[in-house]
Amino acid sequence: MEISLKKRRCSGGMLTYVAAIAKNNVIGKDKALAWHLPNDQKFFRQTTLSGSKTMIMGRRTFESLPRVLPGRKHVILTQKKDYKLDDENVEIVHDIADLMPYVNADEEYFVIGGAEIFKMLFPYTQRMYITEIDEEFEGDTFFPDYDSSEWKVTAKKEGIVDERNKHKHTFWTLERI
Repeated sequence: MEISLKKRRCSGGMLTYVAAIAKNNVIGKDKALAWHLPNDQKFFRQTTLSGSKTMIMGRRTFESLPRVLPGRKHVILTQKKDYKLDDENVEIVHDIADLMPYVNADEEYFVIGGAEIFKMLFPYTQRMYITEIDEEFEGDTFFPDYDSSEWKVTAKKEGIVDERNKHKHTFWTLERI
C-alpha cells in the first residue's frame, strides 16, 4: 500500500533501520535470527536505547522477541484488527498511515523489521545501521534490495570475532544522499 507521507532528509527526526544482514540478504529463519552474534545484540540494544527509544516493527517481528524489551516503546504494525497487548510500552497500529507521526517527527525512530515493514518504509528512511554478517545463511526472510548509489557510508567498524562471536561482521552506518 502506497500512501503520501512527506519524505524527510537527515535533519532532526527520521526513520532509521537497524538490521543484521547476511551476505545473501538473509535477516531471519523460522521467526528468529539465523545466527548468534552477541556483539550485534549489544549494538542493537545500545542503538535502540538511544534517541526516541522507540522501535517500529511488524507483528511477527514483535512475536519473535523474547519479551517486551525494557526501556523502549514498541510500535507494532499489524493487519489483525483484534490484536491486543496490555502493556504501556506497546502501541498497536493497523495502517501505514498510522505511522505518519513517526515519519514526520523531530526524533529518530528505529525500524527493526521484518521484511515487509522494511520494504514499506524504505522511501521514508534516512539512515541505516547495518550489521553485515560475512557469511551466507539459510533463511526465509530477506532484507529488501536497495540502490546503494542513494546512500553514503558515514561510519564503518569491524566487529571482533572471538569464541562468542564466531561470524566475521562489520557495523555500517549509511545515510541517504
